[in-house]
Amino acid sequence: MKAFLKSPVLHGVLVANFSILAIIGLHKYLLGNSSKESILIFSEFVVLPILMGVIAAWFWRDLGLSGKRTVKYACFNSLFAILMSAIFLGEGMICLLIVSPLIFAFSITGTFMGQRMFKKKNQGLNVSIISMLFVVFVVDAVSEHDYQNMVGDEMLIRARPEQVWKHVVAFEKIKQKNDYWLFQIGMPSPMQTTVDGYCKGAGRKCIFSNGYIFDEKIVTYEQNKDLTFDIVAQPLDPEIMGHIDILRGQFLLKDNLDGTTTLIGNSWYKLHVFPVWYYDLWAESITRNVHLRVMDHIKMLSENN
Repeated sequence: MKAFLKSPVLHGVLVANFSILAIIGLHKYLLGNSSKESILIFSEFVVLPILMGVIAAWFWRDLGLSGKRTVKYACFNSLFAILMSAIFLGEGMICLLIVSPLIFAFSITGTFMGQRMFKKKNQGLNVSIISMLFVVFVVDAVSEHDYQNMVGDEMLIRARPEQVWKHVVAFEKIKQKNDYWLFQIGMPSPMQTTVDGYCKGAGRKCIFSNGYIFDEKIVTYEQNKDLTFDIVAQPLDPEIMGHIDILRGQFLLKDNLDGTTTLIGNSWYKLHVFPVWYYDLWAESITRNVHLRVMDHIKMLSENN
């Protein structure tokens, strides 16, 4: 046990992780009450894991690690980083699951970069790489980050618009099993919608499986055609807060004039996590599966009436 505590492997993991944690803390402190404080930037998931790997590699430089063992140690370093994120940054299980591929990939990359840097003992190269990572982080931190998206889905329902409409504005509890894997492992899924009134300006609530409620306000009410609502309050949950804002939802009904209706579900959201090329894949997938769960339920209720 004593040998392990004194080992350069453990020292590399601890110094690398607490160094990155200190950088994140300093970053948040310098931002103060800025709106950028709640944004998780590209560098936090790419540059910092690379730097974490480089720092760890310095401690491991004399161990003569094989490629396989390097990956093993880098993965242990990444797992420790994920644990630190849960403890000190308050991240939820689903968020950590989503971010873990980035942390593993770029931490391993940084470890191999560090090995090459320190083997060559080229101080000029080492300073250049560290300086470049620092510059990228600073530029990214002070840059504007704003990304919004809309996800839309369609479903054919074998019922007329007036039959579908009464299940669109509000619907009874969903009893079907979840098919989406993130819902199956604990991500809250939509269960029921209630409404205060059938008119523009009425309040609406979307209730999720863990009891969380999205408060909504109807901004467009065209019977049998268009229900649009703004999200006025969303749950204070670690899986949501600081990561995504759901802005607006919409159901459109298109009469196909053959006894069927095309139901269109649209959602608008704003991401607070970057890089967009990675996180929006998850956001679109989750939003789409929320749509489909609700729309499947509306379809079943409408066709069974």
